[in-house]
Amino acid sequence: MTRFRSIRRPGPIDRSTAWGCLTSNLALPGSGSLLAGRLSGYGQVLLALTALGLTTVFGLRFLAWSLSNWARLQDPEADPVARLLEIWLAVRWAALGLGIFALSWLWALASSVGLLREAARTGAPKPPVMGH
Repeated sequence: MTRFRSIRRPGPIDRSTAWGCLTSNLALPGSGSLLAGRLSGYGQVLLALTALGLTTVFGLRFLAWSLSNWARLQDPEADPVARLLEIWLAVRWAALGLGIFALSWLWALASSVGLLREAARTGAPKPPVMGH
């Protein structure tokens, strides 16, 4: 049976590592959690990459749709409610991707806050600095 391996060695996490994990999680949700040795990072990365794929594919489709329908969408005589509904139907899957990314980002942020609290609670020493 294959086991997931942690990137970080076991033990308490220090404040500077926790802050590094937080900034990594801000850039790519889950990356900082994985660096901290949290298995939840796999789910966060999976959600973020799924969201990236959804937003890219359906965002490009929406862009192509809007360019091909530009003149019709600019018609001042058209019903604005019907136009908004049509735009919503074209953009909804890209918006879902953005929502999923927001969810993965919030999950990673919550993990990062937990790491910062753990570091403050354990009072682990800072790692040594080269040259001092």
